[in-house]
Amino acid sequence: MGFFKKIQYNSPVVLTYALLSGTALLLNWVTGGTANRLLFSVYPCSWTDPLGYIRLFGHVLGHVSFDHYAGNMVLLLLLGPLLEEKYGSKSLLLMVAAVALITGLADVLFMHVILLGASGVVFMTIILTSVVSGDKGRIPLTFLIVVLVYLGKEIADAILVQDGISHLTHVIGGLCGGGFGLLFNSCYRKTSYRSGE
Repeated sequence: MGFFKKIQYNSPVVLTYALLSGTALLLNWVTGGTANRLLFSVYPCSWTDPLGYIRLFGHVLGHVSFDHYAGNMVLLLLLGPLLEEKYGSKSLLLMVAAVALITGLADVLFMHVILLGASGVVFMTIILTSVVSGDKGRIPLTFLIVVLVYLGKEIADAILVQDGISHLTHVIGGLCGGGFGLLFNSCYRKTSYRSGE
């Protein structure tokens, strides 16, 4: 019993997101795919469909398989707590919601496919993490390299590869992460961690 008392819910937004995504995956399995179709994927539909507005945000909770879920959640659980500690739970939640809405609208208006999964959010965290160590008003070199490598590859794959993966969602998530990082770094000073202070 003492062991469980030592476990800390250290990153509320990230952990709750992972739990909600796992619940969505289970619901989709129990309903034979109906849950994803109704709530946890986004696709063009009538603007009078009330569930369409839920899907604009809910699609980032949906996954097609455990492998799809695990691939996204491992990265999110590695990177997310660092970001939540740095920027705060409320700010991270707003960033996740913004990426969900922007990628959802991009799909409905331009891509016209069935889109689901946390990869846009994951790419946001990858790019955002590369900005964490920057001083106020400066652009970290790590950020530029990560943008070049990750987003460059995704842009090339979006043009050249037909693999059923929404590379545009990755690009949008990464661009959002870079934008959020530069915006927040212009507002916050780098924290000093010298011993004895």
